[in-house]
Amino acid sequence: MFYKPANKERLQQSHNFRDGAFQNLTLTPMKPEGVSYYRMIKDALNKPEEVRPPVMLPSVRTDLKAVHSAKPVITWFGHSSYLIQINSMNIMVDPVFSGSAAPFSFMVKAFPGADVYTVADMPPIDILIITHNHYDHLDKKTLRQLLPSVKAVYTPLGVGSDLQVCGSHPVPVEMDWWDDVEIMPEVSLGARPARHFSGRGLKRGGSLWASFLLNVYGYTIYLGGDSGYDTHFKAIGKAAGSIDLAILECGQYNDHWPFIHMKPEETVQAAIDLGAKVLMPVHWAKFALATHAWNEPPIRVTKYAAERGVAITTPMIGEPVIVGESYPQQQWWYL
Repeated sequence: MFYKPANKERLQQSHNFRDGAFQNLTLTPMKPEGVSYYRMIKDALNKPEEVRPPVMLPSVRTDLKAVHSAKPVITWFGHSSYLIQINSMNIMVDPVFSGSAAPFSFMVKAFPGADVYTVADMPPIDILIITHNHYDHLDKKTLRQLLPSVKAVYTPLGVGSDLQVCGSHPVPVEMDWWDDVEIMPEVSLGARPARHFSGRGLKRGGSLWASFLLNVYGYTIYLGGDSGYDTHFKAIGKAAGSIDLAILECGQYNDHWPFIHMKPEETVQAAIDLGAKVLMPVHWAKFALATHAWNEPPIRVTKYAAERGVAITTPMIGEPVIVGESYPQQQWWYL
């Protein structure tokens, strides 16, 4: 079935839609005062060599079609793409397997070794979650291949319109912040706030961005999407009660855009605010979207997590994380 655009009135009636666009809970300028767009562009065009790894990244080959577990098994594919499997259910988040995170394939190329998994390696997908419509989270080339095997799609408000050119697929369930849906007995999904923005061209804010809270067979997993640090983490954690694993962005940060992405220390604080038992940092190890060294995020986040007593897991690409059982912690990024 092809997507019909969400009712425009529904988008405009959202409490998060003001002045013709979706807004954050807190005033969120794209850059701080004193930083010019010229300087931002200049720095982006002159990234140091360290933004990319010097050799091919290591990875683990897991037969995803043979995973059977009564506990959630999370397999990370680099950046913010990962698969959650439990009780023969397959839940995919922000799949990007095209080798690029940009409108043209020659731009923002994946690191060598970061694209060892493809759509062909994926099992049939029961639930697909897209957190927002940026190129590094909503990859149309990947979705054209993946959607025929997807049973249900969940997105923030307005994101379904970006799927129109991706062929036949289930009608997306579009969610506003704090919406909750029961997918089946013992499986529910809630859209939660994030501090970010949307847009694939010059226009911004035409669709919503979100984090998600997944409750699945007695486990609660927070799917952070992209977000700058703010008070919403405490509110989400307080309402959730208990979070077994928080999957939070930790990478592609810069002093030039401090409000829309978290620095590693803020990622740790967000996990504390959420009350998460374990932190899994993502949004790194695949694309160079900022100017920091490619392995700076895990170095900083593991150091600060140790200082704050926060349990953390840092799997290699393809290495399974089993909630409540196995949390890989090898510091594999020292190549």
